[in-house]
Amino acid sequence: MDPGGQPPPEDDTAFFGQPKGLLTLSGLEVWERFSFLGMQAILVLYFADTVAHGGMGMSAGTAASVSAAYGTLVYLVSVAGGWLADRMLGSYRAVLWGGILIACGHYSMAVPTSTMTWVGLGLISAGTGLLKPNVATMVGKLYRTDDDRRDAGFALYYMAINIGAFAGPLITGWLGDHKGWHWGFSAAAIGMTFGLIQYVMGRRHLAGRRHSAEFALAPDSPTLECARAGGPPPHRAVRLIVVGVVAVAVAAALAAAVGWLTMDRFVDLLTLISVIAPVVYFAVMFRSPRVTSDERGRLKPYIVLFLASTVFNFILFQAYSTMMLLASTNAETTILGFDFPASWYASALGAFEVGLAPFVAALWVRMGHRQPHASNKIAIGVVLGGLSFLLMVLPTSGHSGDDYLMSAWWIVGSYFLLGLGDILLETSGMSATTKLAPVAFSSQTMSLWFLSLALANGIQAQTVKLYDDVSKPAYFGVNGAIAVAAGLAVMAAAPWLRRTMHPVH
Repeated sequence: MDPGGQPPPEDDTAFFGQPKGLLTLSGLEVWERFSFLGMQAILVLYFADTVAHGGMGMSAGTAASVSAAYGTLVYLVSVAGGWLADRMLGSYRAVLWGGILIACGHYSMAVPTSTMTWVGLGLISAGTGLLKPNVATMVGKLYRTDDDRRDAGFALYYMAINIGAFAGPLITGWLGDHKGWHWGFSAAAIGMTFGLIQYVMGRRHLAGRRHSAEFALAPDSPTLECARAGGPPPHRAVRLIVVGVVAVAVAAALAAAVGWLTMDRFVDLLTLISVIAPVVYFAVMFRSPRVTSDERGRLKPYIVLFLASTVFNFILFQAYSTMMLLASTNAETTILGFDFPASWYASALGAFEVGLAPFVAALWVRMGHRQPHASNKIAIGVVLGGLSFLLMVLPTSGHSGDDYLMSAWWIVGSYFLLGLGDILLETSGMSATTKLAPVAFSSQTMSLWFLSLALANGIQAQTVKLYDDVSKPAYFGVNGAIAVAAGLAVMAAAPWLRRTMHPVH
């Protein structure tokens, strides 16, 4: 990296023809996803397990609802994390402190008390909100705008994410099943620690690291302008934010202690915020004088893509909630004579995405200009997500109680459809987001994509409460049918989307 913090030269090809910094960031994501999804795979099982067995003793519906609320909080905080990195911390420092908070959160959850569980989840939410939106930004900074290696670099980075998603549940799931849930949380903590160590050791290869680490601000930085106008300097602003967060946490703890802030009310509050936040964000962008009429026209189809993402991720995130509960109670945990913990099903999702992504990419290259429009790729992804739930109607039907076990291949097949759908939707959706974004909101529009994930979790937090109250065929059938219908609706709107999304293909 040169002293000015510019992207490294194009002759930096040390990592499979890519810059060295990609190895550092990909390595961090392997361990971050290892810890986050490893913990996520056993979290709902821990909530639903009996207190005598080391769990929290929640009903299945409540366990799934609380798990979804945690996901809502993570993605809501991600919006603030991107803002903090842009305005105050810089990407490098935001990712560093985010990783530290995540590790501390997992270590807290390793302590076998309910209080430390909630403390840990709060720390992980804050840390992931800082880390997740800013790592991808740092990957982009490794390349100059005209560097042809950019797309291949992001493909390698995406592979790293799914390697962590595959490996995490294998380790934490085995420990949780054989040693205890808090042993699984400990493995997640150690994994995040490894990620932080290699991130700091490889920091010299990250473009712009020196500036962000020293709070050096560009001449036109909003934070610098604020300071010149008499506002708080960066370090003081960060301290004020920390004090504010602590104050909110203390107030929430006091409200819980006096019985006003119950778990149900907290979940409902997060759902409400997840609905209001994107509405406000869209309203601000549509009414902003800095958005041109052409850009405003391209925001209209983006609303459709936003809603499609919400519907799909509503299904996807249940791979770690209701599907985990179903696997733990009504699915065989043996394949070809090999016994495994129910949480290992979550690894199948990461494995399919690692294996299928290169074939999908090769297919698009082969088809060239004949490949489907971005909106159709997203629509197909939503339909596949719905089909993954409709598939579960077959093995869960025709049973009077919950004393049956379905073949493991049913859930594996469901995760295959879900993984393929995720590849189609996420890659096309994030690409379309960057192209449809108004210039004045180019960075913040990606926050809307995270808000679609928050909204999906917020809706899920309410819907999964019905998991205990309705039959499993009805639950999976209705939710799956709604997703399929939403995907078909996006396909029906394809002519309008192609016209209004121009020049996005």
